[in-house]
Amino acid sequence: MAKKEYFTFLSSDKKTNIHGVKWIPESGEYTAVLQICHGMTEYVERYREFAEYMTAHGYLVVGHDHLGHGDSVGSTDDWGYIADERGEQYMIADIHKVRKMTEKENPGLPYFILGHSMGSYLLRKYITRYGEGLSGAIIVGTGSVPDVVLKTGMCVAGCIALFKGWRHRSRFMEKLFFSGSFRKFSMGSSDPENNWLTKDIARIEKYYGEPKCSFHFTLNGFYNVMKVVSFDNQMKYTERIPKDLPIVLLSGANDPVGDLGKGVKRVERQLRRAGIRDLYCRLYANDRHEILNETDRDVVYLDILSWCERRK
Repeated sequence: MAKKEYFTFLSSDKKTNIHGVKWIPESGEYTAVLQICHGMTEYVERYREFAEYMTAHGYLVVGHDHLGHGDSVGSTDDWGYIADERGEQYMIADIHKVRKMTEKENPGLPYFILGHSMGSYLLRKYITRYGEGLSGAIIVGTGSVPDVVLKTGMCVAGCIALFKGWRHRSRFMEKLFFSGSFRKFSMGSSDPENNWLTKDIARIEKYYGEPKCSFHFTLNGFYNVMKVVSFDNQMKYTERIPKDLPIVLLSGANDPVGDLGKGVKRVERQLRRAGIRDLYCRLYANDRHEILNETDRDVVYLDILSWCERRK
């Protein structure tokens, strides 16, 4: 069992207390650090099982709840609301705060960051500015959304907000956001066997039973996520990623976020065009969105560990 410690820090928005967690090997000794950036409508302690796996192999694991998520809110009314302005920039800055605090406490150790889903898009933006000095970026459950779709989505969100406000939780916006390949799957708890997240029914039932996961995103939340995805699409920014930064793309072959693999492959091609020298992509057959909660998660865990070990 890993030792767990909580910490807090002031967000880059200068007003929100951010909730963070460290998983420390029971021995107190470790040889590398892994930082986790969680996804949309979840929180970092959902990664406990994976974190404990990594601590058992000598890693310090650290992460935090993003703005508008988990315990990084003033009240539950703030779930799904990022910030009045510059929300996506604050999320990136908070990721960097955690990194700098952790590096200060653990100088010289190899440092990896894993981003899942929304966290993968944040990580892709993060490494365009702060990629230097990282030992590797693990991009899990990512994808590529056409610019025209993103621009339409942001326009729709803005129009609804004119009448309803940015805190409005729009079911129409949800349907627009989760369209395309998502139509192949169930989006709620009513049909767990066909849910888009994972084939593990117990994990599905647990997810929808948790208030920290089952809330609806605000227009503000959707808008900020789409801004990050739009940034990631642009080659002029991708080219800023350090060419020698090791990057791995891991997704389920049946993940609708990655357009059933096609979007992940587009990201791989984009990174190759940007000149990334150490790049690997794997799609897990039959797996859906949350590969760290899939029925074959032991394979995924081992793949991540092995990839990191070769780059320490």
